[in-house]
Amino acid sequence: MRFLLACSRWIDAVNERVGRAATWLVLVCILISAANAVARYGFNFSSNAFLEIQWYLYSTVFLCAAGYTLKHNAHVRIDIVSSRLSGRARAWIDLFGGLLMLLPAAAILLWFGWDAFVESYRVGETSPDAGGLARWPIKFVVPFAFLLLILQGLSESIKRIAFLRGRAADTQAKPGPEREL
Repeated sequence: MRFLLACSRWIDAVNERVGRAATWLVLVCILISAANAVARYGFNFSSNAFLEIQWYLYSTVFLCAAGYTLKHNAHVRIDIVSSRLSGRARAWIDLFGGLLMLLPAAAILLWFGWDAFVESYRVGETSPDAGGLARWPIKFVVPFAFLLLILQGLSESIKRIAFLRGRAADTQAKPGPEREL
């Protein structure tokens, strides 16, 4: 169990770094969006590349922050039900939900995402729009992000098992008013 918990800490650290890096992409996206607006309305200049890089960055933020969100227990859940359950009950629900729902779905998306990336890279896929960008880089983000999500799902499962076996504290914060947005 110590080895698995060490692996869990490593996975947590990776997703923490990737998640924090992804937050900086929001600023980059905002700056590009502002520059695009200034160029379009101030200088009557427009580029499809500016528009495409914005959605590439937004997609990267959204996808790569999924593991980070799971790590911080910030994903959508039914708090009104969860808050009434014991820590052990929540751990069992998280464990079965992760193993039976999250991990299989993420594995399927990783599998098909990898195939889409490889094919896109093989043919040198680019945007059909004039001045558009290559499509394979953003298609790589899909399997990469789902790999991170799978790893974090495994990490969370390890932590829930350790908690249920009495080898670790409950890492899942009890929902409460201070956690609501």
